[in-house]
Amino acid sequence: MDLHGFLKALARRWPTVVVCLVLAIGAALAMTGLSTPVYEAGTQLFVATRTGEDTAQLNQGQSFSQARVQSYAEIVTTRQVTQPVVKELRLHITPEQLASQITAEAPLNTVLINITVRDTEPERAARIANAVAGRFSAVVERLEAPRRVPGPVRAGKKRAGDAPPVSPVSLGITQEAVAPVAPVSPRPLLNLAAGVLGGLLLGAGIVVLRETLDTTLKTSEALVELTDLPGLGTIPYDKNAPRHPLVSAEHSKRAEAFRKLRTNLQFSQVDDRPRIILVTSSMPGEGKTNTAANLALSLAEAGISTCLVDADLRRPCVASTFGLVQDAGLTTVLIGQAGIRDVMQQAGGRLSVLTSGAVPPNPTELLASARMEEVLRELAGTHEVVIVDSAPLLPVADTVGLAPLTQGALLVVRAAKTSRDQVRHATESLERVGVRTLGTVFSMAPIPKGARHGAYGAYGGYGELPAPRTAAPRKEAAAPGGPRRAGGR
Repeated sequence: MDLHGFLKALARRWPTVVVCLVLAIGAALAMTGLSTPVYEAGTQLFVATRTGEDTAQLNQGQSFSQARVQSYAEIVTTRQVTQPVVKELRLHITPEQLASQITAEAPLNTVLINITVRDTEPERAARIANAVAGRFSAVVERLEAPRRVPGPVRAGKKRAGDAPPVSPVSLGITQEAVAPVAPVSPRPLLNLAAGVLGGLLLGAGIVVLRETLDTTLKTSEALVELTDLPGLGTIPYDKNAPRHPLVSAEHSKRAEAFRKLRTNLQFSQVDDRPRIILVTSSMPGEGKTNTAANLALSLAEAGISTCLVDADLRRPCVASTFGLVQDAGLTTVLIGQAGIRDVMQQAGGRLSVLTSGAVPPNPTELLASARMEEVLRELAGTHEVVIVDSAPLLPVADTVGLAPLTQGALLVVRAAKTSRDQVRHATESLERVGVRTLGTVFSMAPIPKGARHGAYGAYGGYGELPAPRTAAPRKEAAAPGGPRRAGGR
């Protein structure tokens, strides 16, 4: 997935990103609110050596202190320091627990030791830091003091051991700890920033994962690339389509999309124009019946004698779409109980409809029979175009037997619903039976944001009827693509 595709996926799945962002921010705020404030107090010690005023001795003592100060920092958290502090301050914790609250560091090339203590109470943190510094100084000076070496005592002379040994190192406190004003943990702004970043990363990761696992087709370009078939039309999604399936002479985006489909279908097969066109899909619910009905209606509006045949003998919908009688129709003709003229119904203008008739127990055999071929040839002899609405390709074998009797097929694919594998299997099924696939129809496609207002977006009020300039109406000639409306195209 390239950057452009990733950004489009984010825009398409923005609710996922928003939900992840809200959850992450909520978790960060909850963690901040439930965390116990921790305060930090620090003190600083200076390590010096007891030497004379000689410059060489001073330099030597400085090097000595720097060499040993790193080792001193490791002594701060030992029991020799923490245990007396626990007793002195009467802390209700063990020396080991106190050691976990203490941090000591000695910056390189210095003779300084920084001691930091963390606690849930600011005053107690300062008391512990000062007590640790005092106890630590005593421990280091005691460890550095030279030990007495026992030896013989001469008469009249005082033993060297009578004077207490003096440590060559002294530690002085350069900065005492004071009670901190603000806690160092939690940090609301830092937690909030981490929540925002984490939410965005989580949302982006979920979007990428869903896009990787989602094999449905989102654009008509992707459908053309997959099938290598011409995309004859893109039908926009209309929430009112279930209540008003037929577009008739409207000037809506959906009506214009079917007119464009009609035009593309007419011009795509100029040299060998098919008379019997099968309309099918991979799976149910992709809009094949709606496409077949409105395509037939659009052809009839253009002055083309058209017959719509409902050959979906399992779930017929053409009769209910046009409000016609379904009991007598195709199956009645196939079993010889009536002729085509007896059951043919008119849907207005130059559109005739042959409904499915009663649902038979053996639809696959009926649709693949020689009688079905005779019916289609007879309809093609009396009409310029015959549109056949058939069953979906993958669930049942009805269309596989019917397709070779037609002269071309239209494959309807629903946007963001039909998977790539389903489309691939459907096209392979049509190829195996030798049917010429005329192209694809991308149905229920989302309307681009820039085209949501006005009939044609940038064309503004195209389709609105302007006031006539003269009182007398003027009759205009019908255009080849359908009756011309006032205002022109």
